[in-house]
Amino acid sequence: MPHSSLGPDPVAGSPVIVGLSGGVDSAVAALLLRDQGFQVRALFMKNWEEDDGQGHCAAAEDADDARAVCTRLGIEFHSVNFSSEYWDLVFERFLAAYRAGLTPNPDVLCNREIKFHHFLQHALDLGGAYIATGHYARREQRDGLWRLLKAEDLDKDQSYFLHAIDQRALAHTLFPLGTLKKGEVRRLAKAAQIPVHAKKDSTGICFIGERPFREFLGRYLAPNPGPMETPEGEAVGHHEGLMYYTLGQRRGLGIGGRAGSSGTPWYVAAKDESRNTLIVVQDREHPLLYSQQLEAGELHWIAGQTPRLPLECHAKTRYRQADQACRTEALKDGRVRVLFDQAQWAVTPGQSVVFYRGDECLGGGTIENARA
Repeated sequence: MPHSSLGPDPVAGSPVIVGLSGGVDSAVAALLLRDQGFQVRALFMKNWEEDDGQGHCAAAEDADDARAVCTRLGIEFHSVNFSSEYWDLVFERFLAAYRAGLTPNPDVLCNREIKFHHFLQHALDLGGAYIATGHYARREQRDGLWRLLKAEDLDKDQSYFLHAIDQRALAHTLFPLGTLKKGEVRRLAKAAQIPVHAKKDSTGICFIGERPFREFLGRYLAPNPGPMETPEGEAVGHHEGLMYYTLGQRRGLGIGGRAGSSGTPWYVAAKDESRNTLIVVQDREHPLLYSQQLEAGELHWIAGQTPRLPLECHAKTRYRQADQACRTEALKDGRVRVLFDQAQWAVTPGQSVVFYRGDECLGGGTIENARA
């Protein structure tokens, strides 16, 4: 792997603290850096206190896997517990967003508050000059600023989730996987006999993992069932609580075989918080599922300053979405209005809108509302 994928300034021999998760991506990041001559140590984060009472502790298993990787690679293993910080800075905000009827994105908050702030500072305190992660992204220094770039493997690119990190974090972060395909990462892991080379990629809520979502959320927020209606006010069923549904959702509505309806699938089109009513429509192309514009707040620009607005650029309103041409205009209080060239499907308040110019991620914000 060429050194350019790490940015312009890392020097072989520099101390690097790798955020080792117990998965294959961070393990290969550590492998590549070790083989390039960096002084590599591993730091495993525990960010959630297990409380499911089922005798299954995913964090403990991941920690054991991380230790096994360190043993195989011959690098030091360290661990740190950020559970308190995660609760205060990520999970409480996650719950508050659901209480407000939004659909939050905890991965963005976790990256900003935990991985690229508390983890970074802890790693620097341990003597690291850089941290490194298994994220699929790149960085480069241009015009005196650090730029966050998409990974070369666009199918795995994670810049969407990294749009809220700042210049200090980028200056101290290496992304060794930025030029690699996922298949190549697994091949490298297998060739190096890394014990997690075939481990399944993690999914679910950031650091909380794969749990039955409704049951998990119900521990912290009281469900409030209510009616499910068409836009015309026709009752078609009941929902278990607005917080359990997101715009564009098709599965789990329980009305697919409703008497008298066609076989066309139903989708969540809106939430009427005032009446605790879920609005559903038939047909994925229903006009209520499309928005030509949105408003966003909590803006973060990676360059550290707001670009000159209005700005012609591209944006994503969800991970894995193709870049969408748009015009971004300034509103009061640092907010923006985004007008898309083409109407966007199921734009969801609480999620992130992330801006791009070519392969550069400019930053992003939280979607507050969307309309035709």
